Amino acid sequence: MRHLLSTGDLTRDEAVLILDTAAELAQVGDRSVKKLPTLRGRTVVNLFYEDSTRTRTSFEIAAKRLSADVVNFSAKGSSVSKGESLKDTALTLQAMGADGVVIRHGASGAAHRLAGWVDGSVLNAGDGTHEHPTQALLDAYTVRTRLGRLEGLRVAIVGDILHSRVARSNVLLLTTLGAHVTLVAPPTLLPVSVHTWPCEVSYDLDAVLPKTDVVMMLRVQAERMHASFFPSVREYSRGYGMDGARLDRMPRDAIVMHPGPMVRGMEISAEVADSPRCTVVEQVANGVSLRMAVLYLLLGGS
Repeated sequence: MRHLLSTGDLTRDEAVLILDTAAELAQVGDRSVKKLPTLRGRTVVNLFYEDSTRTRTSFEIAAKRLSADVVNFSAKGSSVSKGESLKDTALTLQAMGADGVVIRHGASGAAHRLAGWVDGSVLNAGDGTHEHPTQALLDAYTVRTRLGRLEGLRVAIVGDILHSRVARSNVLLLTTLGAHVTLVAPPTLLPVSVHTWPCEVSYDLDAVLPKTDVVMMLRVQAERMHASFFPSVREYSRGYGMDGARLDRMPRDAIVMHPGPMVRGMEISAEVADSPRCTVVEQVANGVSLRMAVLYLLLGGS
């Protein structure tokens, strides 16, 4: 494995290796000295063309815990805003000798393009509405830690599937790892190509909940919506929001996930967000271990 561009590229064995490595590296987080010398002398560049506090910080902490040198390149105030192309930026990074480039970009496919231009490893931290592989991996890791397995689990991914890169990455990865996925959304928030995805589709959340082990709520991405996809926030919450009553319809040990940031009161009620069955805080902590695992496997050599 040289790059991590899509969860669809991972074999089952590769995915399991990443999760197992993350489990080992998670123990580092419990020590008083949280650093390993593994990537000393390696340079990781965080190349973010879109704002992302959570993912960028997570990658930065992960790289630093492995003793890598980290360069944060925010495209907002840089030569990119002066019109420099992705290719020119890539050539600049190449000249600096970056061993790994973590990229988030608004255009689907940007990470694939970058991988063709640099010698280092490219990690896709979200490209457009296409993919977000490390989010799917940390989600799978969180489920496995909580429920002990992924094989045979029933997972519902709920909400704004159309604008979500998390949904696509999760469907591909969870299917590879033996889970059964159902997408639940209003028809207006499903991609046209959804029939080609390896999962089921439902428009009725209440019908799906009683037979679901994991519910992944998605953020409604208002910033990507340039038309009205549903009548009102209240209407959306009534059909697709997660509240206490819906939590009670799920099996007792079922969990609720959210990639963050949560819009409380819209896709998830405060009661559910603060419930012990909600894994949002764990997902953030697990994100560091998982991203350490990916950096280690891509850049560590052995």
